[in-house]
Order: sequence, then C-alpha cells, then structure tokens
Amino acid sequence: MTTTTTTEPVLGESGRELVREVLIHGPIARAELGRRLGLSPASLTRLSKPFLDRGLFVEGAVELAGAVGRPAKPLDVRVDLQRFVGIKLTGDQALGVLTDLRAKTLGERVADLAGHSPEEVVEALAAVVEALAGSGGAELGGVGVSIGGKVTGQQVVLRAPFLEWREVDLGGMLARRLGLPVVVENDVVALTEAERWFGLGRGIDDFAVVTTGAGVGYGLVIHGRQVITPDTGLGLGGHFPLDPTGPICADGHRGCSTAMLSTTSMCASAAVGLGRLVSYEELLALAASGNAVAVQVVGTAGRSLGRMIAAVANLTMVGTVVLSGEGIGLVDVPVAESEMRAGIAADRDPDASEVRVLTGDADFGAWARGAAAVAVQARIGALGV
Repeated sequence: MTTTTTTEPVLGESGRELVREVLIHGPIARAELGRRLGLSPASLTRLSKPFLDRGLFVEGAVELAGAVGRPAKPLDVRVDLQRFVGIKLTGDQALGVLTDLRAKTLGERVADLAGHSPEEVVEALAAVVEALAGSGGAELGGVGVSIGGKVTGQQVVLRAPFLEWREVDLGGMLARRLGLPVVVENDVVALTEAERWFGLGRGIDDFAVVTTGAGVGYGLVIHGRQVITPDTGLGLGGHFPLDPTGPICADGHRGCSTAMLSTTSMCASAAVGLGRLVSYEELLALAASGNAVAVQVVGTAGRSLGRMIAAVANLTMVGTVVLSGEGIGLVDVPVAESEMRAGIAADRDPDASEVRVLTGDADFGAWARGAAAVAVQARIGALGV
C-alpha cells in the first residue's frame, strides 16, 4: 500500500483557509480569492507561493482582468496529488470508494463483515483500503469511515446500535492497522460535509440535508458551518412526527419520518397491499407504471417528505434543502414528486419564499464519498495537504 511519507509544515489558519477556498471554489480568480479571504494581492501571492512550489496549487489559463487587460492566472488545486479512501460501514458490509482531493470517485470496493467484533470490522475495513490503495497510483492522504451512530472526536464510536457497539476506538484501531491517518464520523454528518464542500451545497451558506434510505437523517448548515451538538448522531431527525395515522416505527413512534420514509417501512406497507414481498426498486417501478397499491404507498411517502422539508424550512428558515441517500430515488417517480411539492405548499405560509429542493445522488456510494470528504477535511486541517 502507498502511504503518505512526506514531511510537511503545519499550516497557520490563513494557509488552511487559502487551501480550503481554492479546493472548494477553484479554479478561482485571484481577485475573488483575495476578496473572500480579505488579503491584498501581495499577501495572496506570498501565501500561495509555497503551495505552488510544492505542487498542491496549479495556475489555470491566463484570463484578462481589469480595463487595461492585465493578465491573471486563476488558482486551482492539483486534484490527483493525493488519493483518499472513504468507507460507509453498515451492519453487513464495508462499502469503499477511492477518491481524489475533491471526493470524486475513482474506484469502488465492497467487503462483507465476518462478524461485528471490532477486530473483525477493522479487518474488513483494512481489506477495502488495501484493495483500493493498490489501484490508486498516488499516495494515500487518509481514510474516512462513516457509520450510523454517535461518534466523538472523529475517532471513538460511542454508540452504533446495528453493530451493538459502545465506546469502540475504531479510528485508533484502524490507524494502527493501516499506518495511515483515519477519521471516523457519523454518516449523515459526513455526507452533509461532502455536500457543503464538494456537492450541491457548495457556495450556499445556509441549507439543510435530508437523507432517506434504511433510515432518515438530517443535517443543517448555517453561515457556512454544519451545526453539531452533543446529540448529533442519535438520529433524532428520524423520528420527527409527520402523520398521526401512519405506521409505527421500530421504536414505537406512530407516523414519524422513519415510519413514513424509510425504504424498509415503505416496502412493508406495500407488501400488505400487494400480498407479497417487494424490493424498494420494484416498488418505485410499480408506482411509475400505475400500480394502485404502489402509487398509494409512494404518493404517501412523497407527501410526508414534503412535510419534512417544510418543517425543516419553517423551523430553521433555510431556503435550500438537499435530498440525498440511497432512498431518494423516490422523487424520480412523478406521483411522489408532485405529492412532495403539495406537502411543502400545504405546510408553508403562502407568502413564504419558495423552498429550493436539490436532489443528490441516489446510489449508496454517496455515503462513502461523504467519508472521503471528512478525510480530506482532516488532512487540510492538519497539514494543508
């Protein structure tokens, strides 16, 4: 496995902010970069020179700036300088992606878990990293692992119900096994960070993320930073009440967001009406083709999603909601999309601004890319790459 071996100075805050801005917004004109960071042209030149010398920054095509046609070269990062591995850990598998510095997927690998003990999980994670590292061609800058549970210090899993874990130092164990920097984060937090830096939330100061899949997640970004509290990772957004007549979730909440929007709950509701088991993909296909039972289930879920979006916008006053997760293919079905819009309108003041709804990737790899994104962030926070 190719690992990071170079010795690099620790950056000051100005250096980290410079790298962050160029990474997120590049290629970016120097004048705009200076405006964002409050730097004079001379200060920007001085601060960026070490990164150009080390090959992290590259200069883009010459642009003409100003009335006299003074040439300017926008700054960008060399995205292939390092590779990162992001892994989404479930109760059964470790799903990994190899990415560049902007969390763009370059390769994928999946490993089944032999068991739920920390040692067995670490071996599965290591197998994914080693397989992906061998195909990368550039040094690995770090590894990110996202998990459905409560994490502290981006290292220790305080609680992961699907693994029956309490206080497991997953980050430390995996770092010792690999000899690489490792970051562990809650899966919704990681996915929200990926949207904030590299995805649909890029350049938006205030937005929320709603994820659907096996569960329902919720993230919030205000003034350009994700809101993190001591209760982050407990899945509280998954039990927001949406329908007092709806089904009951596994925790006994009637009509909560998990009961109304999780893929498992939707398939269970459809199975009652269809008289047989049905996969989520088949359920959506049946609804798209006009099957009455599927239309009812999918339409109800769409309306519930709209109510969830309206609640988020009403309570946080954000104007943009990003939808993501493996279950978000729901909104590709016309009946669900129209019901979602109706649900938003029903719960919003008629004079309120329109909520902009952006739909992200519906594949499971979005979670793994989120894990890679927090690994990139950690690398920049520590060294500036």
